[in-house]
Formats: sequence, C-alpha cells, structure tokens
Amino acid sequence: MIQLTAQLDGKVALVTGGGSGIGRATALAMAREGAKVVIADVGIKGGEETVHLIQEANGEAIFVPTDVSKATEVRTLIKKVVALYGSLDCAINNAGIDGNTAATAACTEENWDRVININLKGVWLCMKYEIPEMRQQGGGSIINMASVAGLRSGLQRFPAYTTSKHGVVGLTKAAAVEYARVGIRVNAVCPGWILTPMLAIDDQLEAWVKSVVPAGRFGTPEEVAQAVVWLSSDAASFVTGHTLVVDGGFMVGAGSYSLNSGINS
Repeated sequence: MIQLTAQLDGKVALVTGGGSGIGRATALAMAREGAKVVIADVGIKGGEETVHLIQEANGEAIFVPTDVSKATEVRTLIKKVVALYGSLDCAINNAGIDGNTAATAACTEENWDRVININLKGVWLCMKYEIPEMRQQGGGSIINMASVAGLRSGLQRFPAYTTSKHGVVGLTKAAAVEYARVGIRVNAVCPGWILTPMLAIDDQLEAWVKSVVPAGRFGTPEEVAQAVVWLSSDAASFVTGHTLVVDGGFMVGAGSYSLNSGINS
C-alpha cells in the first residue's frame, strides 16, 4: 500500500512520458505523496502499466495517450485533466527521446526534427496549455526534464538531443521570469547517467560512468523522482527558474564527456 506522507496531498499532477523510466518513477512518487496523477505517453501499454501500479497500491491515476509534439493532443490532454479533477497543480514535462547516434554533419533532418519536436517543442507546447490553467487558478508548479547534456557542452554524436536539452533549460528560465508574479513556479531537473530503458548499457559504458561520476555509480529513476517531488511541493515555494542537477557529482567531476576520442561520421 502507498503510505502517504502528504507532501502533495490533494494536488493534481500531470506526468508526460510517464510510461517508463524517470516518468514512471515520478508518477509513482507523486502518488505516494498524495497526488492524483495523470500519466501521458505515446506508449499505451507502458502508460496503462503505470496506472495499474499506482492503483494497485491504492493511489489514484488515469492514463491519457498523448503525443506531446502535436498541439491538438496536448491541448486535449490539459482539457481532460482540468475537466476531470478541476485543476492542474503540478506539471512534469518529462517526455523525451535521445534519437539516433550520429555526428552533427551526419545527423539526418528527419532525426533532428523528431528529437527537437518531442524534446523541446513538446515541452513548450505543454507549458503553452498548462500555464493558462495555472494562471486562472492562481498558481502551480511546472518542472521540465532537461539533462546534464543541457548544461555541459559536447555530448558527441547526439547533436539534436544536446541542443534540445540546452533549449529546455533556456525555456525554463524564460517562463520562470515571465510567470513568477502570478504564482507559477517553473524549474528544470537535469539528470545525469540514470538507469532507464533509454540507456543502452555495456561493460565499456559502465566502467566509464563509474570512473567519471564521483558517486561511482549510475543513478536511479527513483532518485530523480524525489527531486521532482520536492520541487513540486510547497517546501520549494520560493524556488523558481532553478536547474536542479541530479548526477552523483558528474558535472563537477573531471571526466571527459564522451566515450569517443574523435568524431566519426
């Protein structure tokens, strides 16, 4: 059974990309803290599984299939949340992909558009429709999922992903300044090397991560989720425009950011 500690008791939370990884862990953590959770994802099976896990533990959740890169679907999603629960208190814009591996000159236009449309445009579209609802109700919390790739330059062979996450950080700061006076807090979370289905782990990567992350290990989705819960709660009521890094010390470590010593097309 979910044991409520009530940090988010009575709040309505939306988690995009909630069908797996950090999104699922965040949805579970939000429910554990008393929130009613709406999971959005393009993957129906994963989204429904997350809802099942929450309901099985006596939490409250629903799933709304959504492609965050499409304005009509995002608008419909936000309308459904408000129609069902009457408010939207916490929005975690987490949906994202890493895209295909290729150096900048070899990145295809198709890959570039797909990654940017989901990772950056998707976050903007979510905020575009979340903000008016929060403004009308007198406030709310928005958390955009970025990455250490959005803070540290040079994640080789992922130009679109790196660009999208830098964009999310910038977009977060702009919105935080614009809406602070109407009670809307906008923050970003930047995970480091986290054990999720998106991360393809082999012996080389594992050894490298252990050598460059001061904590000496990968992080877990649950550790990122706890940062999201805190930023969503009233305990962070004076925090906005902040980029919270959850990386085991990677950003302050001295390791190289790439497994590759050079660029190979």
